[in-house]
Amino acid sequence: MWNEPYLETCCRSALHRVYLAGPGGRPCGVKDDACLERLERMGLVSRNGQGRFVATDAGLARHTREVLLHEGTPAPPRSSGS
Repeated sequence: MWNEPYLETCCRSALHRVYLAGPGGRPCGVKDDACLERLERMGLVSRNGQGRFVATDAGLARHTREVLLHEGTPAPPRSSGS
């Protein structure tokens, strides 16, 4: 049974852009702010100390399952930093 909220295509794209932004995060005030805020409410992204959106562990897992479409293949390693 699927028990995770559905991600609209625009929100999956926003999650991918956050992933691509890496540890530096994606800025606020861009066209996908509504999706980024929805992802934040879902716990898939959070804001760092500079107010930029970064993926949470749950967001990275969801990105791997739904965006990369290679279930079981780990996402490339990301360096941690603030």
